[in-house]
Amino acid sequence: MILFRKIKWKNFLSTGNYFTELQFDKSPNTLIVGSNGAGKSTMLDALCFALFGKPFRSVNKPQLLNSINGKDCVVEVEFDTGNKHYKIVRGIKPNIFEIWQDGEMINQEAAVKDYQEHLEKFILKLNYKSFTQIVILGSASFTPFMQLSPGDRRTIIEDLLDIQIFSAMNSVLKDKMINNKDLSTNKKYDIDLMQQKHDMQKKHIEELQQNNEEKVKEYEDEIQSNSSVVSNLTNEVATFSGQVDELQTLVETKIEVETKVKKITKLESQIETNLSKFRKDINFFEHNDDCPTCRQAIALEFKEKELTTLSTKATECEHGLQQLETKLLEEQAKLNTINETQKKIQAIQVKIATHTTTITETNKYIKRLEKEIEGLKTTKVSTEKQTKELKELEDSLVTLQAELKELIAEKTYYEVAANLLKDTGIKTKIIKQYLPIINKLVNKYLASFDFFVNFNLDESFKETIKSRHRDDFTYASFSEGEKQKIDLALLFSWRAVAKLKNSANTNLLILDEVFDSSLDANGTEYLMNILHMLEGTNVFVISHKGDILQDKFRSVIRFEKVKNFSRIMK
Repeated sequence: MILFRKIKWKNFLSTGNYFTELQFDKSPNTLIVGSNGAGKSTMLDALCFALFGKPFRSVNKPQLLNSINGKDCVVEVEFDTGNKHYKIVRGIKPNIFEIWQDGEMINQEAAVKDYQEHLEKFILKLNYKSFTQIVILGSASFTPFMQLSPGDRRTIIEDLLDIQIFSAMNSVLKDKMINNKDLSTNKKYDIDLMQQKHDMQKKHIEELQQNNEEKVKEYEDEIQSNSSVVSNLTNEVATFSGQVDELQTLVETKIEVETKVKKITKLESQIETNLSKFRKDINFFEHNDDCPTCRQAIALEFKEKELTTLSTKATECEHGLQQLETKLLEEQAKLNTINETQKKIQAIQVKIATHTTTITETNKYIKRLEKEIEGLKTTKVSTEKQTKELKELEDSLVTLQAELKELIAEKTYYEVAANLLKDTGIKTKIIKQYLPIINKLVNKYLASFDFFVNFNLDESFKETIKSRHRDDFTYASFSEGEKQKIDLALLFSWRAVAKLKNSANTNLLILDEVFDSSLDANGTEYLMNILHMLEGTNVFVISHKGDILQDKFRSVIRFEKVKNFSRIMK
């Protein structure tokens, strides 16, 4: 279980050069209120930034830094897992990312290859998507589970059920299967070579029975022939090595090209995010004459000015995306060429290895023939020693064949294991066991909202929703209020399953403006009843309805903005 203790931040968004601190484990339920822009939702962005390096809302990383102070942006989060205490420190200008365990910082160079990956896989055991489905439900930059792709839905549930280990095992297994294939190929080559040696030795023994002078002449011809082979192969190896050197120059640029592709892709994503925001704002001004918050009319001059500015920015983004797409295609073409070149190098290296082995074995064979000639010229050769060597070759051949048989059996075992570890294997079996529990929990929470439908997730994570009269519905067909009830039911179900599995279980639950959106009065009461029933949970509710809700919460935190800086009212 992850037991969140506290969070503090400074120079983050609208917060000034002093720490704003919130205690997560102090109260079972806390209401956070404040006017628009007062900073009451800053905690969400700070928490996600500290843990995952990106905010909850659609805010670019440079924009997280307080624009007035312009430096020393720091967020610190403290939590416990098991008997270990962790503190995560992340900052901007200077860039900081530190993981502290029981008062000592984890070595960023030696202990962990990928710092962020270590935090998510081995400490939190949650990624960003799972965290925002289990811990946070908000109205801004939040994609409900029902709007996720089947693949993303699978990832959430695999994290929830703590079965991602099978994906890691599958990755290790793939490496073992590749190694098995390589060993089998080499073993087959060794067997072929040993068989050749055996046949040559057997033939050699037979030939020793013939006239020595004839054998000398025959061996001399054999030596000449094999020497020619060695010479030709040696020349080819030299040629191949030259080709590898030429091609390697191109391959050395791969990292540079890959880095460019990643930068372009990241920049495209950032521009697309900005473009989406500009289009959303344009749509707002085109279709709204009044402010949705204060209900006052929007000045026409201000509206036209904003539309002009936003349209210009949107056009610039679109033009930038076109340019980036062209550049991306160019770099990807380079990368494809490099990959093809690598394949060519690998093919040439195989030829070099094969030629080198043949040269070595042929030279050994030539030397052996030379020795045989020397023996034949001096004395009558006994076949006793040769027969003994033949027996040794036969024994070696049997051993190699037995080893190959073991590798084939090992391959069969790996193939069976691979079938178990793929998505349709053991993971699906575990998911099948928990799907009835998940569906039961979702329907239970829906009933708590006085929303009586039959919700069902199947093995492909597609939903079917039926009314009492067995009418079929989709998530999209419901009202916003009904959708929110489904989202909340899923959130509470994930947390219940996490607690059951003790996988992604945590004390922290944050609801951002949930009470301010589509819930009616009854829905509000139903939700409060559920929140009061949650055991071992510290609930934080961010809302504009402080006057209505404050009596329902044990603790109330009020944010205000003084001289352009957000702070907690004392």
